[in-house]
Amino acid sequence: MSYSGKSTFAAGSDLPEIMEDVSDLVGIVSPYETPLLDYLGDAKRPAFSTIHEWIEDTLLPNTDSLNQTTYSPDAQNATSLTVQNGSRFQVGDLVRPDASSEVMFVSAVAGNVLTVVRGYGSTTKATLANGKRLFILGNAALEGADASNARFTLRARKANYTQIFTATVEVSGSMRAARQHGIDDELEYQKQERLRELLRDLENCVINGVAPSSNPQGTSTVRRSMNGIVRGISTNQYVPNTGGIPAGGGAGTDLNEPVLNAALRLIWEQSQGKIDTIVCSGALKRRINGFATGSRAYTPEDKSFRDMISTYESDFGVCRVILSRWVPSDTILLLDSSRISVLPLQGRSFGFKPLAQTGDASAGQVVGEYTLEFKNENAHGLVRGLT
Repeated sequence: MSYSGKSTFAAGSDLPEIMEDVSDLVGIVSPYETPLLDYLGDAKRPAFSTIHEWIEDTLLPNTDSLNQTTYSPDAQNATSLTVQNGSRFQVGDLVRPDASSEVMFVSAVAGNVLTVVRGYGSTTKATLANGKRLFILGNAALEGADASNARFTLRARKANYTQIFTATVEVSGSMRAARQHGIDDELEYQKQERLRELLRDLENCVINGVAPSSNPQGTSTVRRSMNGIVRGISTNQYVPNTGGIPAGGGAGTDLNEPVLNAALRLIWEQSQGKIDTIVCSGALKRRINGFATGSRAYTPEDKSFRDMISTYESDFGVCRVILSRWVPSDTILLLDSSRISVLPLQGRSFGFKPLAQTGDASAGQVVGEYTLEFKNENAHGLVRGLT
């Protein structure tokens, strides 16, 4: 009998060879999408140092608030007012208390104490209270007067740190040589898998990353990491029911339109930025979808039900709503995407670096180094403490 090469105990020499029924596609169920990175897109330039810096500036502020609990003779006729920042005022300023039609004239400034003329131009005097906002309408200069002292703001250098993302790949020679279902090259497949994981981790760090409190530039014993968006927002952090959302902003800790619009309004009032991006978790995305539930109408011919909002438009901007798994479940991010970039360190975009082969295996690292450029943190905001 001639040699057939078949295993007679498995199929028999007279039976056809039995093939395995295995699909040529490898299914992956683990989440690896990066919706925020996809929305922001590639940066227009790289970072050139592990400490990435940028410069921010502001205009002279034209608002302040009262820092006074008692008034003499009373809150409607007091002419000596203590404010939070007296340096913002100068003689000749016209000042309007919030939620009133009164205009006051500043006749003297001594530290944080203003001497004012109440009811300037026959306007109706308002009742003042501690914490009340004051709007500086403008300064009325005297004709022929000497130049006033120059006032200016100082530009500020802001910084973030690059973070190295790396994963090691190692495949034996036998594994690379063996035929695999759905895979042409095991090494290339492992590269692809590790890259997906690192991109997922990059988005997670862009949102939630925190730099070390000491030696953030890194040392031989301190790993360098970037500050993320949540960490970067300090001015506009709002928490319902704690004074962070003003009256009319909704009750409880449920996300609703009054809460969202109140937060958008507070950012708009003190920033020139335009919120165009809302990033939230799955539960809060369902809350946003529910804004319009009571307004939808369907006919008997409709055969599909849609309950999704991809764009939210209000008086304070048109916002793309992005669903991300990595946003904290009680937090919604309100962002100006034009001021956000995720930059690779020059020459350090994600790539594969082969390692020296010391045996019968191919090894290498998938490596990338990135940072977050988060400009003008007060142009962004977040609402946290939501159910």
